[in-house]
Amino acid sequence: MPEAASAPAPVRATIGDSEFDRDTAVTRRAPGVYDIDLSAGWTIISAVNGGYLLAVLGRALADALPHNDPFTISAHYLTASQPGPAVIRTDTVRTGRTLSTGQASLFQYDEEGTEVERIRVLASYGDLDALPDDVRTTARPPVFPPMDQCFGPQDGPAPVSGSSAIADRLMLKLDPSTLGWALGAPSGKGEMRSWFGLADGRDADPLSLLLAVDALPPTAFEIGLKGWVPTVELTVHVRSRPAPGPLRISITTRNLAGGFLEEDAEVWDSRDRLVAQSRQLARARLS
Repeated sequence: MPEAASAPAPVRATIGDSEFDRDTAVTRRAPGVYDIDLSAGWTIISAVNGGYLLAVLGRALADALPHNDPFTISAHYLTASQPGPAVIRTDTVRTGRTLSTGQASLFQYDEEGTEVERIRVLASYGDLDALPDDVRTTARPPVFPPMDQCFGPQDGPAPVSGSSAIADRLMLKLDPSTLGWALGAPSGKGEMRSWFGLADGRDADPLSLLLAVDALPPTAFEIGLKGWVPTVELTVHVRSRPAPGPLRISITTRNLAGGFLEEDAEVWDSRDRLVAQSRQLARARLS
């Protein structure tokens, strides 16, 4: 009897040809003005994920500025974005040999037909490949179990239909020691750690790092809170172009006060390099 043919290996998406690239693609309408249809595939409940939005504006600025790579980008989330048409308006603030700075805002129309600003960012761009290799750091990559000993959304109960479309587009494998919230026993430590990638196998690049820092479950869950934790402000520093392979993300919250908390994230690549850092301020629902 001939041997049964083995199933073909799944085809991995490549940078520039993946769902993430298609869903963050912007169309230049005029100099500094871009159109996009925000995808419902990157939503949590009905709101568009903040990291996905940051990547969308980051892509527009990469086209508008003379440099391609985000070095630092700060976003203020003004109103909740919804899937559907949006327009991005950019302005060049300054250009130099090594850095250029720009700002961008994303707008949508509300139910009354009034244009509403959803998010505003200020960013500096450069060339990551031109940076020197000298690294002097006391930072250390997070230590947690290998991927096959961690757990993702597919390992838990079936989610409510439409509640978290973004989970289908991500490869998340969370450290079991940060999953007490999923079992009804949060640790109270305000920590979240996970392996991270895109579900279609696309490797990380600087723009997808803007998504990665905001893609894990909120640390508020491990503090014992429930419900949506909307981002007020998010700043990301991209430190290096990531090597191929899965990323490791560590997020901590040290202070919840007055109904707001901070989340400090570190993103490490497969070569144990710290490739991105972020801090965000988020509103926590206390009751």
